[in-house]
Amino acid sequence: MVKLPLYLVMLRWSMQNKFARTDLAAEAVGRLDKAPEGVCADTLSLHGCEVSRVVVTSEAGAAALGKPMGKYLTLEMADYVTRRGQSFPDCAAALRDLLKSFEAVERAQSFLIACLGNRAVTPDAVGPLTADGIIVTRHLKSSLPQDFAAFSSVSVVRTGVLGTTGIESAQTIRSMCELVRPDCVIAVDALASGEMHRLCRNIQLCDTGISPGSGVGNDRAEISEAYLGCPVIAIGVPTVADAAALSDSADAQSLFVTPRNIDELVRSASKLIAYGIDLALHRGLGIEDIDALIE
Repeated sequence: MVKLPLYLVMLRWSMQNKFARTDLAAEAVGRLDKAPEGVCADTLSLHGCEVSRVVVTSEAGAAALGKPMGKYLTLEMADYVTRRGQSFPDCAAALRDLLKSFEAVERAQSFLIACLGNRAVTPDAVGPLTADGIIVTRHLKSSLPQDFAAFSSVSVVRTGVLGTTGIESAQTIRSMCELVRPDCVIAVDALASGEMHRLCRNIQLCDTGISPGSGVGNDRAEISEAYLGCPVIAIGVPTVADAAALSDSADAQSLFVTPRNIDELVRSASKLIAYGIDLALHRGLGIEDIDALIE
């Protein structure tokens, strides 16, 4: 076996990683020498957490980045965050503030939380597990409006996946939108990345909607404002990485890898997302209040 010089190894890795599939706008920008025209990128600190902000303002920028026009906010955590971890309250507060920074969320009074994915497939269980932690109030707001005045009207739908339901997730969500008439849809799903260190440590929020399965080359019908008739905020966490970024083997082109403790990581990330949503949508609630309501 010929041992390549280090600079050639790094060059080869860089080229592989450049073309690895990713759902993360911050990662896509990081692969470029500089942000292309029509793309604004910067970083900020929020509750002690690092946040990457990418705004795509033109069709040219969208084409260069491979992402639709819109705003992408990525909460980048230094380590995995568990409910009992010291950083959980700060990360949940940061997620709350990022979610409320979208005008569609700040203006809305009623929400449909659309939780995508397959509970039986661990890396794809982010949506269903997040649904378990959402405080639903639509039925209470309609029957006891004065008692629940501080709460938004929130309902949840678990869409499942096409292979087990026979129904596209987008079709299920649109049907639910016609029924409950939400002001805003928040869609939660698992994502893909090209960098292992981002798995379950990044949470991306965007106002461009979401295409289920796009990160792993299995695009389904798009969940967007154009299709649903109301604003869509997508929240996702990468749980799988493109193996092409790790190996130049031909077999790696069709493989995705995940940490060995992905079950624990997905549960923790899903809980963080759920708490962030609850804090954003229900005024006056704290972490301990949510603990009492959902556990």
